[in-house]
Amino acid sequence: MIAPAVSPDEPALSDKSDVSAPAWRNVLLRVLVSAGAGVLIYLSNPPRTLWWLAPVGIAMLGAVIYRRRARAGFGYTLCAGLGYFVPLLAWTGEFVGAVAWLPLSLAEAALLGLAGAGIAAVSVLPAWPVWAAFVWVAGEYLRSLFPFGGFPWGKLAFTQPDGVFLPLAAIAGTPLIGLAVTMTGFGLTALVRTLLVDRRPRRIVAPVVAFALPVVAAFGALPLVGTDANDGEATVAVIQGNVPRAGLDFNAQRRAVLDNHVARTEQLARDVRAGRVAQPDLVIWPENSSDIDPYRNPDAWSAINDAARAIGTPIAVGSVLVGDDDLPRNTVLLWDPERGPIDQYTKRKLQPFGETMPWRGFFRIFTSAVDRAGKFVPGTEPVVFKMANARVGIATCYEVAFDDVVRESVAGANILAVPTNNATFGWTEMTYQQLAMDRVRAVEHGRTVAVAATSGVSAFVRPDGSVTQSTGLFTAAALVERVPLRSTTTLSDQLGPAPEWAMVLVGLGALGIAIMIRRRGRQATDRTE
Repeated sequence: MIAPAVSPDEPALSDKSDVSAPAWRNVLLRVLVSAGAGVLIYLSNPPRTLWWLAPVGIAMLGAVIYRRRARAGFGYTLCAGLGYFVPLLAWTGEFVGAVAWLPLSLAEAALLGLAGAGIAAVSVLPAWPVWAAFVWVAGEYLRSLFPFGGFPWGKLAFTQPDGVFLPLAAIAGTPLIGLAVTMTGFGLTALVRTLLVDRRPRRIVAPVVAFALPVVAAFGALPLVGTDANDGEATVAVIQGNVPRAGLDFNAQRRAVLDNHVARTEQLARDVRAGRVAQPDLVIWPENSSDIDPYRNPDAWSAINDAARAIGTPIAVGSVLVGDDDLPRNTVLLWDPERGPIDQYTKRKLQPFGETMPWRGFFRIFTSAVDRAGKFVPGTEPVVFKMANARVGIATCYEVAFDDVVRESVAGANILAVPTNNATFGWTEMTYQQLAMDRVRAVEHGRTVAVAATSGVSAFVRPDGSVTQSTGLFTAAALVERVPLRSTTTLSDQLGPAPEWAMVLVGLGALGIAIMIRRRGRQATDRTE
């Protein structure tokens, strides 16, 4: 049986623990520290390379909620969540306003608060940083499912494309990175507390292990990050045609967007003929590069076909197709220079407040801007495009945030393409946050990732997560690179979602034990009164 981590001279928690809490100024101080912890976690996200701020922010939060009651853990972690998600998700309100940004940030912060309540509860257990880390992963799992079909944006793993924990993605994906970051952070809390507050250096072993073990494990995982071209190589071109101007209304200029991508592809063809760049084996266009349905518009068909024939190689074309129900589908067409479109993939995970509008009628009470969001229909199956010697898995834009969607997209593929359209979000950090996800996915699945964005940032990401080429924002560009094709299945892909499920179960199990211990402590206190 696990006993509570309480020494004879450290009173156990009870229902009255908050009654004797310090003055309100100290409560306010904890609120400010918690919010500051969330801000530090936000600052650890790209485009900054301050990845180490994530465990520091976790450590600060851990210091605040350590051995607090669950409701205090919820409240303080809610403050940390607001400090994190409000700036992180500012891009969601760039063109539809605070009606999307602030409610979504509050919802995510509240879900994080639930994890904080659990972490406060398990902090009575021995080796509490370990159990707290598992509870955090359980909280991230919940956010990947709810609300609106899940919103995993803001996972701690996505703060780490430049961090020491990145190689862990090859073992068990984003959940293991999140576990490592939080265990290190909470281990730091316990270490500082043991040395400076409790002043019990003899008990330093467990905090040191919790703090250092994830770092050691990350370095140990480096040999598992494969970069060899074990399935050949391919010369890939990524086209960034740019848009006339940023914002939701760029779709009103959809013919200009299509013409931009056709023109940049034809320019690339001229560069190839002049010997300035290598002939690509395949070309990736961005999401929404043709928002005109080529099946319904002969001019669009002709323009795309001319571009494919000019470059003389198949193109993956991001297009919007209208179904028989007159509703749009966000698709990627495989366009052969001789045969036209021969295959297609329809985006399966649609972005709320963009491609769809959850609770449209409710939010319309506050603003008519909700009607600018689309009514797209999701796809149902992953598709792998056969393009020259490459087998190209497709994860369109928002989908790259979801573990299961990318895992399914990579199955059977030796390279991953991420066509995306970030023009809607202007000059915000959204595109850099998404590129961080691409980099984590490259390591997680051991694949080169070709990112094609309408307005930037487009990039090539190697299987070790390094970016070899990238573009700026709102500029026309074409990237061409000889990249490795890999068919090796990483341990993360072999294990699938099982490690995350196991982590969630461990976290819930620790929470159950902690609840029993607290309940027994309250009963013992009641008997002595």
